[in-house]
Amino acid sequence: MANKLFVGSLAWATNDEGLRAAFEKFGQITEAKVITDRQTGRSRGFGFVTFADDAAADKAKTEMDGKMLDGRAIKVDFPREREGGGGGFRGGR
Repeated sequence: MANKLFVGSLAWATNDEGLRAAFEKFGQITEAKVITDRQTGRSRGFGFVTFADDAAADKAKTEMDGKMLDGRAIKVDFPREREGGGGGFRGGR
């Protein structure tokens, strides 16, 4: 999915709306989501922006990587596929 971007090094104050506002000049956004801790609700410092088309995502990646957002230089890249593992139930004894 080349139309989805990972956005890292977000300020704790950055929310979904702020993330969307920072990227909407590049094209139509279908989703902008700051990932939060399930227990505390606090930002985990990263999020994802999904564009309607690949070209907008590519342009946003190129132009926004290293730019300042809410006082922090953000990192923008295409998300890497998760490699197995990670939490969850592992089976019986």
